[in-house]
Amino acid sequence: MRGRKPAGPAVVQHLDGSAPARQRLQVVLETLAGTCRVQEACARLQLSEQRFDQLRTQVLQAGLESLEPQPAGRRPRPEPAAEVVALRARVAELEIELRAARVREEIALALPAVTVTPAEPGKKAPGRPASPPRRPTES
Repeated sequence: MRGRKPAGPAVVQHLDGSAPARQRLQVVLETLAGTCRVQEACARLQLSEQRFDQLRTQVLQAGLESLEPQPAGRRPRPEPAAEVVALRARVAELEIELRAARVREEIALALPAVTVTPAEPGKKAPGRPASPPRRPTES
């Protein structure tokens, strides 16, 4: 056989995880590879045979589930909650109001003499300012 020797259950030591979890996985793999008997594995992990059998089944089931075919590509984004949709709509309304206020401010700065004062309730709104009296024309 060419290439590297298979690392076997010792490859577990290079995986991320806590030391006790790595040890348990390595012992389970050793029993599957036939390099360790179940009774010896139970003694090393201080478990009963029934609990070891449960642990081995759990490891194999998790491995099998992780190898199931999955759809290609990214997962679709979940639909936003109703509250998020309502908040986005409110933000859009406030942005429109902000733009309108900025336009009014620009107009007020550009045309300061055209400001309109709000009328008091019960009074007529002020009309056009009275024009100065005309001078009589000489003809």
